[in-house]
Amino acid sequence: EVQLVASGGGLVQPGGSLRLSCAASGFTFDDYAIVWFRQAPGKEREGVSRIDNRDRSTTYADSVKGRFTISSDNAKNTVYLQMNNLKPGDTAVYYCAADRPSSWYGPFDTYAMDYWGKGTQVTVSS
Repeated sequence: EVQLVASGGGLVQPGGSLRLSCAASGFTFDDYAIVWFRQAPGKEREGVSRIDNRDRSTTYADSVKGRFTISSDNAKNTVYLQMNNLKPGDTAVYYCAADRPSSWYGPFDTYAMDYWGKGTQVTVSS
């Protein structure tokens, strides 16, 4: 059974930090990219960050560049998203997904993802 378990969300004040984890199982982790998405109420799901586990190459949405860092521990089949200097606009449910990389779709194309996990809530508020 494929599982992508996102954890680490919570309530944090603006300027604070959170570290999200995505624990993967049931597929060949090293052959996939892991992608973080988020969705706020009333808005479309948007891509946040991506890491290709084949070569550790990374991609970030413009809105989080310089604040978020994605990393992968292949030995643990786990991807992390370190989120610093959080803003109220970062409030959303954060999801991780797995993508067998191809050149047919963009890095944050929702329809290209092969597997999805349940999300973890991040709330940034004073």
